[in-house]
Amino acid sequence: MTKSPLKLAIIGGGSSYTPELVEGVLKRLDRIPVKEMHFVDVEAGKEKLAVIEALTRRMVDKAGADITVTASMDRRAAIQGADFVMTQFRVGGLQARANDERIPLKYDVIGQETTGPGGFAKALRTIPVILDICKDIEELAPNAWMLNFTNPAGLVTEAVQKYTRVKTIGLCNVPVSMKMMIAEMMDCQPHELTLECAGLNHLVWAHRAWLHGRDITAEVLKKVGDGASYSMKNISEEPWDPDFLNALGAIPCPYHRYFYQTEVMLAEEKATAQKEGTRAEQVMKTEQELFELYQNESLAEKPEQLEKRGGAYYSDASLNLVDAIYNDQKSIHVVNIRNNGTIPSLPDDVVIECSAVVGSWGARPIAVGRLGPQVLGLISQVKAYEQLTVEAAVHGDYDKGLMALVSNPLVPDIHKAKLILDEILKTNHDYLPQFHQ
Repeated sequence: MTKSPLKLAIIGGGSSYTPELVEGVLKRLDRIPVKEMHFVDVEAGKEKLAVIEALTRRMVDKAGADITVTASMDRRAAIQGADFVMTQFRVGGLQARANDERIPLKYDVIGQETTGPGGFAKALRTIPVILDICKDIEELAPNAWMLNFTNPAGLVTEAVQKYTRVKTIGLCNVPVSMKMMIAEMMDCQPHELTLECAGLNHLVWAHRAWLHGRDITAEVLKKVGDGASYSMKNISEEPWDPDFLNALGAIPCPYHRYFYQTEVMLAEEKATAQKEGTRAEQVMKTEQELFELYQNESLAEKPEQLEKRGGAYYSDASLNLVDAIYNDQKSIHVVNIRNNGTIPSLPDDVVIECSAVVGSWGARPIAVGRLGPQVLGLISQVKAYEQLTVEAAVHGDYDKGLMALVSNPLVPDIHKAKLILDEILKTNHDYLPQFHQ
């Protein structure tokens, strides 16, 4: 039976990441017959969107692919009849991210775009917008899958799961990056490895790692403790304590450094912000260079410099998922989905990040067994923060927002939580109408 060709709607199409997504589509045309890609963005991103559209057309022409490329400000036209809606936008742009990073640092608190108060601020801006997008999906493409890459991915996906009828799966490149780094440590191919993952977005552990049927978890932990490279481009590679890793008994993700090595990570962030600028301010320069490259009319492929942007394996994570759903592969992916008893100590309706079997019906989580108190305490505390943040974002609830920050392990006391919250609300005033009704 011949399957129908696919329409992809990319919300935030003017992103510098988009060429990686396009490259991934062109590599997989034999498996996912994309016939239409509709990029959409907001007015402020119009120029970047035009650059991405032109580069995409050159890439499609070079590949000899029969794909209609459309770019517009018309979100409803993009979503109309789409099979997959991919969300990859940043409300307020990189300047908002820079604010998210700098505000907490003023109070000696980690300033990071997805973790701690920075992630909280991003969620407040993003969740109302994603829920508005979901209304269009419910009306114009009710059978579409929404694959959400917009950070903070776990929080955004949880809001969509709780407040809409849209079929959604949240995605992150961190688990893919973990697999790639572990494969390099073990001198094997990534497909030979199996990681049993469970936790939350940017707080996920690989509880077991297998290679050719052999449990290699202890070996991986020893290599990480001995200094094997194990971080992302946007996270300082602070060495891990071997005794701690041995006691933990599970492979942490690079973002765990913020929770397990808070003081040294805070000191590094403050020093870097003073010397080179925050990560957002550094990325602004990288983006400028990328878009200058993208405008080169002889460029018809994803440039190598995109790797510096920090979104490695983005297209692999998203398009392998499209492949799994479209071709009913029943393959294993690490995704953000409804808990449904996978981590028994958490409510069923919250979103977790875990290994799941993905087929035409979506994603079904794989249980990794009962988690020990050495990880459950942190998961429970961060999930409480996430639940409160979703409610604060949806309802513009100051009290929930305050309790969210107080509950976050990276915020040390009520006084700082209140000062940070008030400054976030003031700085983001134009993006937070739900707090001014």
